[in-house]
Amino acid sequence: MWLRVLLIPFVWCWLIGPSAAQAAADNDCYNEDVETRIRGCTELLGRSGLSTETRSGALATRALGYSLKRDYGRAIEDYNRSLELIPNFATALNNRAWAYFRWGKAAMGVVDVEKALDLQPDMDAAYDTRAHIRQALGNPSPAMNDYQMSMDFGGERMVLMYQCGLKDHGLYKGPRDGQQNEELRLALKACVLDLKCDPLPSDEFCRPASS
Repeated sequence: MWLRVLLIPFVWCWLIGPSAAQAAADNDCYNEDVETRIRGCTELLGRSGLSTETRSGALATRALGYSLKRDYGRAIEDYNRSLELIPNFATALNNRAWAYFRWGKAAMGVVDVEKALDLQPDMDAAYDTRAHIRQALGNPSPAMNDYQMSMDFGGERMVLMYQCGLKDHGLYKGPRDGQQNEELRLALKACVLDLKCDPLPSDEFCRPASS
């Protein structure tokens, strides 16, 4: 499963001269290893005196960890708590929409992703989320438009992701170079007509092909 946008760590302003254990837990909350992240965020959330921003960020980060484990029920619970604290947290809104989509409840993510894009109109990951939702709901033309917007805003990184994913499906045989081209657009158009086709690669670490 491809990773959603990782949350940008908040500045832990409330920590002055933290102990080594505290510093480790802060880092663990944003660790790439899912289990370490969940454990670190849980420990962090157990402390007193957290700012609203810190608590909301830790909840959203733990939620992403649960989502990566496909524990979508717990992920949604944490996103709900995060967004109760900061309702206009665009990344959490987008990631909750993605969790709904992955949970097979695509329609429930529509409001979240629309709000995320209202708050941050250049969020490439949100266009990708809305594209997946629209594709799942049987709206291929709007989905294609959103995949295009995701590439326009995400640049080489998003283009490369689609090149890798569509190559895995056998729909794209062009270069894996992060550059938009007509063959890629045609492959995307074919993909959006298939409810089982996901243009994202299973390997989040897709890299350009070596020359």
